[in-house]
Amino acid sequence: QKTAYEMVIRDLSSDVALPIFFGLIFTALGVIGIFLPILPTTPFLLLAAACFGRGSERCHRWLLSNRLCGEYIRNYQDGRGVLKRHKLISMALLWATIGFSIAYAAQALWLRVLLAVIALAVSTHILLLKTRRDE
Repeated sequence: QKTAYEMVIRDLSSDVALPIFFGLIFTALGVIGIFLPILPTTPFLLLAAACFGRGSERCHRWLLSNRLCGEYIRNYQDGRGVLKRHKLISMALLWATIGFSIAYAAQALWLRVLLAVIALAVSTHILLLKTRRDE
């Protein structure tokens, strides 16, 4: 019979611990990306879901059932697309924050150009996503 310590250590083996660790890191980056448009939210949340899927069924279930991003991730993974409303909100927030940064925060020309290129690339990605019309 194994002790509680041995069971915990077994559960935290590298096969499980690394995917959970990276899942937490990617989740944190995805959440930061919600508020900081220079970080892409969707890829980080999808990576977190993939890591949790390999490392922890409980964490995977938690992420996919999360009221803020669970439906979004499930729809994306299942190929159902993104709601038009979410695309519009994403584009508005992206351009508002990047536009503010270009106009008021970035002093160097190269940084302004970089921010504009990032905004264009992210906008292109958002617009190319399949649009889901049902609400």
